[in-house]
Amino acid sequence: MQLNGRTALVTGGADGLGWAMVQRFSRAGARVVIADLREDAAAERAAEIRDGGGSATAVGVDVTDELAVTRMFDIAASAEGVPQILVNNAGVTRDAVLRKMSLDDFRLVIDVHLQGAWLCTRAAVSAMRGAGLEGAIVNMSSISGKVGNPGQSNYSAAKAGMVGLTKSVAKEVARYGVRVNAIAPGLIRTIMTERMDQDALARGIADVPLGRIGEPEDVAEVALFLASESSSYLTGCVLEVSGGRNM
Repeated sequence: MQLNGRTALVTGGADGLGWAMVQRFSRAGARVVIADLREDAAAERAAEIRDGGGSATAVGVDVTDELAVTRMFDIAASAEGVPQILVNNAGVTRDAVLRKMSLDDFRLVIDVHLQGAWLCTRAAVSAMRGAGLEGAIVNMSSISGKVGNPGQSNYSAAKAGMVGLTKSVAKEVARYGVRVNAIAPGLIRTIMTERMDQDALARGIADVPLGRIGEPEDVAEVALFLASESSSYLTGCVLEVSGGRNM
């Protein structure tokens, strides 16, 4: 599973799952573009990759802004080459039960996850087609998009929407040699799970057939598989990285 000679762009790439994927792609030989709302954090991560001998560029971007997304791809193409790999990972949470959730918080989560992924996907496909390149797009969904989480009607709806987006676009762009797949992580050790009530987290882990919480590297390995030629006959798929929970 090598990515030599390819450029990979990861949104929300400065920390968490995004950073784990950036590191894994770089080790597999990709030139990486780390896109994040926090440009300073992305720049620090890009410097880490370069210090380790890799090629990396940082871009500050609000993925809900159409012009900012266009600018991001222009910068990426100029600095590292037209991205042949896109990971739509940028996201936010604004948790609340339905009766206490504001319309603004509902819209923000939908806009960042779903509209952001749509804008980035549209730009990526356009760039690949314009350069005559095949490629791979990986959308970050979630098990919550399959089963729903109380207090996360916005997040669960957005992540379910990512599945529909994945399958629809996969059918549209297969003719151009562009594959579109999704990953649905379960309980993964991130800042989000660290902030959970620890008793609730323990109960969740007890429901995992493989008996442990997932690590960011578990997700990064699956992302590498979907980005590489090892998955050349997969498109429109959703791979659950959940240790078997909610199967």
